[in-house]
Amino acid sequence: CKGPGVCPSGRTDMALRCAASLAPGRQPRGARLRRSAREGTVRWNSAAKASAVKINDKASREKILTLESMNPQVKAVEYAVRGPIVLKAGEIEKELRKGIKKPFTEVIKANIGDAHAMGQRPITFLRQVVALCTYPNLLDSPSFPEDAKKRARRILQGCGGNSLGSYSASQGINCIREDVASYIERRDGGVPADPDNIYLTTGASDGISTILKILISGGGKSRTGVMIPIPQYPLYSAVISELGAIQANYYLDEENCWALDVNELRRSLNEAKTYCNPKVLCIINPGNPTGQVQNRKCIEDVIHFAWEEKLFLMADEVYQDNVYSEGCQFHSFKKILYEMGPEYYNNVELASFHSTSKGYMGECGYRGGYMEVINLHPEIKGQLLKLLSVRICPPVSGQAAMDVVVNPPIPGEESYSQFIKEKESVLKNLAEKAKLTEDMFNKVPGVHCNPLQGAMYAFPRIFIPSKAIEEAKTHKMAPDMLYCIKLLEETGICVVPGSGFGQREGSYHFRMTILPPVEKLKILLEKVKDFHIKFLEKYA
Repeated sequence: CKGPGVCPSGRTDMALRCAASLAPGRQPRGARLRRSAREGTVRWNSAAKASAVKINDKASREKILTLESMNPQVKAVEYAVRGPIVLKAGEIEKELRKGIKKPFTEVIKANIGDAHAMGQRPITFLRQVVALCTYPNLLDSPSFPEDAKKRARRILQGCGGNSLGSYSASQGINCIREDVASYIERRDGGVPADPDNIYLTTGASDGISTILKILISGGGKSRTGVMIPIPQYPLYSAVISELGAIQANYYLDEENCWALDVNELRRSLNEAKTYCNPKVLCIINPGNPTGQVQNRKCIEDVIHFAWEEKLFLMADEVYQDNVYSEGCQFHSFKKILYEMGPEYYNNVELASFHSTSKGYMGECGYRGGYMEVINLHPEIKGQLLKLLSVRICPPVSGQAAMDVVVNPPIPGEESYSQFIKEKESVLKNLAEKAKLTEDMFNKVPGVHCNPLQGAMYAFPRIFIPSKAIEEAKTHKMAPDMLYCIKLLEETGICVVPGSGFGQREGSYHFRMTILPPVEKLKILLEKVKDFHIKFLEKYA
């Protein structure tokens, strides 16, 4: 009511009743309600405060979730790439922003393979297609090439409501899975690929975690064992811990450029059989953090070993475009398996993984990826689809980015020349930085670096004096962690200790990305050299 004589209904009788209700000293009903509500709030707040004081006088109730009550498998997870050293780097960055003086002006995060964060420029064609998919009104713009528009239209037609914002099928957009299958056939020289065996994923990590999740079973000595290389990418050990599986290490041969030796696989397998049921063999090719590229004979030996021992093969091939050394060539496990004949090709269960994050693309943030899984039991295929459906679908923008990776411009299309120029420039630049890093490290006393045949990291072995090892023990940390923390504190360079990837006892390493621009990389390497020499002098 707005007062006497004013009634929203326009009725006189209603207005008179309102006027009568407004006796002297009496407020409108709405005002009384608002005041009452305010007073109630005041009274309630006072009571709550009094109650809170009483509660605070007593001991606080114990938290439901504590380190003791939490999932022990999650607590066991470690991921060195974003571990304590990176948290320390973040603290130092905050101090620099506050004006706290350091012997350096910036933190160089060489701990992770994040290409664009290190200054690598995006591939124009990929961004054009994703932009068109994201904002279809741009399809009418003359600023975009027709070959990009053609791909964007095809992707959008595969999306619900022609929108990148809709869910996709859990296995991924059908036309993109078709493009992935076509890419694999071209890459492998005509080896057939079935879109039904392609699963689009949230980066390669999602696919690897999913396959391991469906493989793990049993308890005690029958618990699933997963054979992983040492050094390894810490995703593997992290997922194995999270799932409560058993990690079975096989060591790469550092003296032979981090080669994989089947005799070492057999040693690892036989040892693992005494305490678990090893049924999974993980391969990273090209290697992370070690950068080795496996030759054809090595891959054949591994496949034969997996076939002979009835092991499920997982081939992490996200660095397949990153091969630099002369005489080295990427061979996919799928291709070699096919060429070894039907006895192998029709029986060995193989999951292969790829991603938008590495290669020449470096599109880490899109979280695009795929896995091809062959020779799965039909009933297990259904179980895999069920598991994938729980996470609904991978990011659709990441699926679109993956499509451009497997369906790039071809000769004769208007974007081809720019695309191939950008791609080759990135890979040439990485090859130069790989050689530069190897050469500069091998000039430093007490440092040895194997050739960086592929991927995007150096994993040099470093000599750590006994005094430094003893100091590390007093701090209850690995010697190479002490080394990396001091490197960070004195130079601002953030690298990851080799202990986070695994290494032979008594050897020490760190992993460093080669992604910074050449001039910054040279400065970084010079700083590491100067630090290492001072470190040796200090602890000699």
